[in-house]
Amino acid sequence: MNLTDYQKPHVIQNLLAMSRVAIVGLSSNELRPSNFVGFYLKRHSYDIVPVNPRENSIFGKQSYPSLLDIPDPVDIVDVFRDPAAVPEIAEQAVAIGAKALWLQFGVISEEGIRIAEAAGLDVVVDRCIKIEHARYLGDMHVLGFNTNIISANRRKL
Repeated sequence: MNLTDYQKPHVIQNLLAMSRVAIVGLSSNELRPSNFVGFYLKRHSYDIVPVNPRENSIFGKQSYPSLLDIPDPVDIVDVFRDPAAVPEIAEQAVAIGAKALWLQFGVISEEGIRIAEAAGLDVVVDRCIKIEHARYLGDMHVLGFNTNIISANRRKL
């Protein structure tokens, strides 16, 4: 499988324009990557929907045991789970009418990708939605990335 087929900039940019993201595997533990990403997205005005059967609420929002329990539509299903769980998550994403399946770094499931693609969902694999948001919407420069300037000196504002 060629992962670059699932990392196309135009697809990523289109998805970043969407607003409602269900994060499967979102944790209330601030040390977990899912929490960091969820907090970042919330801070950037995304409507976050926590999906984790072990949590009651995260970021003051109700956490749902599965995608099928979410009462309102979601745009993107962002997955922080073991790859073995992805086929079922992809089936649920299709069932709820999600527009995209986003698999975070290391979450690679060929079967899950096939299920989502067969239903017409956009699929992003082995990319972090937070990093892609920062890359395309301008926050990376704060950290010294993507400025096209190589310098140890900070720019004056």
